[in-house]
Amino acid sequence: MIQVSNVTKLVNGVPLYSEASFQINEGEKVGMVGPNGIGKTTFFNMIVGEDRPDEGQISVGSNIRVSYFSQNVGEMSGMSALQAVIDGNEKVAQLSAKLKTFEEKLCDPDLDPDEMNKILEQMGDAQTEFEKLGGYEIETNAQEILTGLGIKPEDHIKDVSLFSGGWKMRIALAKVLITLPDLILMDEPTNYLDMETILWLEQWLKNFKGAILLTSHDREFMNSVVKKIVEISPNGVTSYTGNYDFYEQEKEVRKKQNEAQFGRQQAMLKKEEEFIAKFKARASHAAQVQSRVKKLEKIDRVELESEQEQMSIMLPEIPRGGNDVVMFKGLSKEWDQTDGSKLEVFKNLDGLIQRQDKVAVVGVNGAGKSTLLKVICDMTDPTSGEVKLGPSINVGYFGQFSMENLTPENTIFEEMRSKLPNASDGFIRNLLAAFLFKGDEVFKKVKVLSGGEKSRVILAGLLSKPFNLLVLDEPTNHLDIGSREVLLDALQRYEGTIMFVSHDRYFLKELSSKVLEVDKGSIHLFPGKYESYLEQVANRT
Repeated sequence: MIQVSNVTKLVNGVPLYSEASFQINEGEKVGMVGPNGIGKTTFFNMIVGEDRPDEGQISVGSNIRVSYFSQNVGEMSGMSALQAVIDGNEKVAQLSAKLKTFEEKLCDPDLDPDEMNKILEQMGDAQTEFEKLGGYEIETNAQEILTGLGIKPEDHIKDVSLFSGGWKMRIALAKVLITLPDLILMDEPTNYLDMETILWLEQWLKNFKGAILLTSHDREFMNSVVKKIVEISPNGVTSYTGNYDFYEQEKEVRKKQNEAQFGRQQAMLKKEEEFIAKFKARASHAAQVQSRVKKLEKIDRVELESEQEQMSIMLPEIPRGGNDVVMFKGLSKEWDQTDGSKLEVFKNLDGLIQRQDKVAVVGVNGAGKSTLLKVICDMTDPTSGEVKLGPSINVGYFGQFSMENLTPENTIFEEMRSKLPNASDGFIRNLLAAFLFKGDEVFKKVKVLSGGEKSRVILAGLLSKPFNLLVLDEPTNHLDIGSREVLLDALQRYEGTIMFVSHDRYFLKELSSKVLEVDKGSIHLFPGKYESYLEQVANRT
């Protein structure tokens, strides 16, 4: 179906990968993994013909229909969300226009009988193909996909230009799904999606009969959808048959095998080189020495595979605060609407967060999770009620719009200096190095950084300060899986209190000690980890 053969791709003369080979078979669901910047999106662009390899080739089977969802949505306006999705299936749109033309011609009373028969024959062929591609159900399917992706039925008729960037991403995703191609390429499809939408998309992809090649920073999503992993690393491109968990286990096995093979060869080489050094001056051993020299010249050297560099987060000592960290009573919040009405987010919430709790704040999209965190951090006022922080509580906040608070013209170093005015240059350098900004990289301007790099800058400043309450709204957005797991490790070691929102189920399961559910204007505090919460929710339904 798709055959990648000995592909080498250069960027500024430096290879992203060399002699890379893998294939995607019919109906196969494949995850592509590797750190940010390693070249995953480049592979997608080469498969769809937007880029080309410097060496090798990528073969796409004849008549294979490929749809590509990327992070570059492009401009969408001048039509409803529903029409935009329907038009996303260009073949169906073309056939629909062709059928309409045939119908108009058949209405001509002066139409020649022979011409009529010719048109009817062509119309029959077009109708057959139209039906095969789901043309007669396309509006219903488009409505189902839009609703599944979280866009309410009453919003299907809204002009696309009225949607925010995150919602336009969902419409763009719907335009890809509606085509029902032979292969879907998906570059980070879960970005900007809430939990309910991720679960819907997960199920849709599992039921999809075609092949899929996707990248995602959500390991639970990968585990559920894919059955094969293609890893891109500095060591090359390697395929693993299994989901993400299997890939991690198998990679560790291969790493140990590589280390053992390398160790055995190094021991053998040392022994041979010692023999050569000891006897090279003796005529009686000349033949043996020469034989061993030739043997070493011909031997294939085992390379020790390099480790992928990860963040290394050192936490400051956290000062102890009061046992009651966050108390809220009768807390209500309304937002003013453009038409003058009020939108009630939540009402009369009572709650208590205690020292060293790690509280996952959950709820459906729009339930008020982010608003609750902002009220707690005094970033917006409650409509009524009050929030009290315990004695000696210092709050550090990471929000969905924290990146907008960075100064675009600052270098990374200058940005960190503004956060830590009393720190030495050496401390800031070491801190940034721990977050993978090394050497001259610290002089890159904020405005040229990727989303993941900006997140690392913000987290570096946040986690280097002695806050004893961290309020984190989607801290894993834009971080790759490796960086998410390093952040998770740091937060598990963190000795203060955490309240956090995340749509990453692995992160929720591993970090939470309690779950605060915001639901229909009320809250419920569940003791125990996220998996325990899911069991309790399943039992109550």
